[in-house]
This record gives sequence, structure tokens and C-alpha cells, in this order.
Amino acid sequence: MTTFIAIVLMFGVLISVHEWGHLVMAKRAGILCHEFAIGFGPKIVSFRKNETLYTIRLLPIGGYVKMAGEDFEPIEVRAGQHVGLRLTEQGTVDRVYFQPDTATDVHVVGTVDKFDSTHELKVQLLIDEEVRVYSLERDTLLVDQGMEIQIAPYNRTFGAQSVWKRVLAIAAGPAMNFVLAFILLIIVGLVQGTPTNDGQIGTVQPDSAADEAGLMSGDEIVSIEGEPITDWLDLRSALEDRADTPTEVTYVRDGEEATVILTPQAVEQNGETVGILGVTNALERSPVKAVTTGAETTWTMSTLIFSAVGDLVTGQVGVDQLAGPVGIVRMTDEVAASGLIMLLNWTALLSVNLAIFNLLPLPALDGGRLIFLLFEAVRGRPIDPKKEGFVHFIGFALLMILMLIVTWNDIQSFFK
Repeated sequence: MTTFIAIVLMFGVLISVHEWGHLVMAKRAGILCHEFAIGFGPKIVSFRKNETLYTIRLLPIGGYVKMAGEDFEPIEVRAGQHVGLRLTEQGTVDRVYFQPDTATDVHVVGTVDKFDSTHELKVQLLIDEEVRVYSLERDTLLVDQGMEIQIAPYNRTFGAQSVWKRVLAIAAGPAMNFVLAFILLIIVGLVQGTPTNDGQIGTVQPDSAADEAGLMSGDEIVSIEGEPITDWLDLRSALEDRADTPTEVTYVRDGEEATVILTPQAVEQNGETVGILGVTNALERSPVKAVTTGAETTWTMSTLIFSAVGDLVTGQVGVDQLAGPVGIVRMTDEVAASGLIMLLNWTALLSVNLAIFNLLPLPALDGGRLIFLLFEAVRGRPIDPKKEGFVHFIGFALLMILMLIVTWNDIQSFFK
């Protein structure tokens, strides 16, 4: 149960932060956001605040921010529909009911002759063979079977904003995942500490070469085979070629220098045999070091993932080696069993992964949408919405196929 809760919270945080980035920048750009959703499928919990409906849905496999004008409107008023209007004291409309008989605050009932909620903000009703025109408030709600959607005047739609504002609204989602990873790694650094860069030993693994030689936590290695050690990278480099080879190690303990002969153990790393002592470097709790290490680690994670994507594109890594939701859940289960610090590191890695995946220039992803905005900026006019929608639909279908493939890989791996 603890692992299940950890997985739900982890994915919930990753998705919420991503979509929150979209929401905040879209609202700052003046775009009306109909809904902020975590998950897909039927609603479990929902509430409305400041024009936006916030929902948690049944299937926790993603989320979305529904921006006005970006997709089709969930409620559409057509000519010939029988509706009821609620009027303000000034005689303007602030509610349009599609089932007027079930509402208690309807003032006018009729058949829609014309409805313009984008430019003119007017509705023409046919009442007893007479056409009456009413003005719509800018925040008029359309009410259909309990669902409420606010109308979106043109200046509140996604397409009405400048290219730059739309780019910010789209790019803010992945950007917030990078920020989340950075914050999580700072927390890890503050709680656990960050590795020092000198040769000081933090922990000694039992039955390791260092343990058998009597090295202890707090010892500082100053030279190997007479070569000075100034940082941990020097230490690793000096041992790489000395697997199963007696080695002279000089260290300082309590201000006194001592020398010991030990034999580094041979291990396989990246297809090569290297020597190790079986020690980790010491940790320090420093806010400044936590911030700098968090930034460096976020950058390192990003470059490694970009490199992996490049290997996938060039064919050096096959699709059969990708992990999908099932594989991620299984790995999260294993990581969660290792403790909170490991789970925070893993969540940071997944957050960076989610950011980079969404930035790929593929239709239906944030990166694909940014490519269309780039084309618009270069051409000076937007792409035909129907053509863009078709491309995104094809891209989404291909992503679903890829998802099925990686899920099948996960299932096969699970049984193996």
C-alpha cells in the first residue's frame, strides 16, 4: 500500500506540475482556460475557481489544460436549439440553459436564430415568431446537463494571442518539470547532503578492498602510488587500471598520514574492467552546495536523456529496449523500497524525462505544437487549423501505437 501511494503521489506531482505550468502562463497571456484536469476519463472530483474547472479524473495516465480556441468547444450553441436565458438587471445574458425547463432562474425562453459568443457577443432568439436580440456578458456561462462552460470572446482565445505568448504557454509545461527536478535534487542535497569533491571517505563497504585494508569513514586519501589526489575524479582515474593489482594508498586520519597496500577489486563498468576500493565520498550539508549540485545533476540528467534519444533515432538503441508505464511502475516499486531519498532522485529523473519527451518535435506533443508556432512566426500567418489538427491526430495515433509496443515490452520483461 505504501508503494502504491508513493507511485500515485509521484505521478500526480509530475503531471500536476507540468499542467500547472501551462495553466499559469496561459492565464498570464489572457487565455481563458476551461479546465485543468489530472487524469482522463470520468470525473472523480471537480470544483470551479476563477473561470476554470479543476478536475481529477479516473485514469491517472496524464492530464491537460483545455484552452479556449485551442480545441473544439465542449458545448456549442447552434441555430434551432431551444434554450433559456438568465438576464442581469441591465438586461444582458449571463446564463444560457440548454434544458430551460429544469432551471429555476430562466427569464427568457426561445429558439436560437443566431449565436455569436466570439466577436459580437450577441444572441438572437425567435420568440413567438419575433426575433429578439440580447447582449452576452463576457463571462456568460453555457449550462448543459450540469456542465458549465464560460464563453470565450476572441481576445480570450489561444489563437488571438501573439506567437510569443503562445510559445510561453506551451513551453511552460516542460519548463516546470525541469524546475521540479531541480527543486527535488536541492531537497535531496539538504536532507542527505551533497558529495564533497576531495578524497575524503564517507562510507566503506563491508568486505571491500578498503575495509580489508582498515580504511575508515573520515579518512582522506591524498595519494595513490605516489600520485597526488586532489578530488574524487582523480581517485577514480587512479584506480581504473589497477584492478587486482597491489596498490599503495596514502591517507590522512586525525591529522596523521599513513600508507597501506591494498588490492582494488575488479568490477565491470560500461563494458570495461576497472578497479574500485569499495568506498563512497563524504557528504556535506550546505545550502549553496545543494543548489549548485542540484543544477549540475539536472543538467547531467538532461544530457544523458538527450543522448539516449539520439541513440534511439540513429538505431543504436532499439524500441524493444524502451520502458513504458508498466515498466516505470515496476521500477518505481523497486526504488520506493530503497527509501525516500532514492524515490526523490528517481522522481527528479522522471521529471526531466517527461520534460524532454514533451519537447520532442512530434505532433501531439508540446514540441510538435512549438514547431507549428515556429512555422507561423516564419510565414507570418498561422497554419490552417484543420491541417494542423489532422497532423496532431496522426501523431497522437502513432504515439498510441508506440505506447502499445513499449507496454508489450514491459509485459514480456515482467514475465521473463
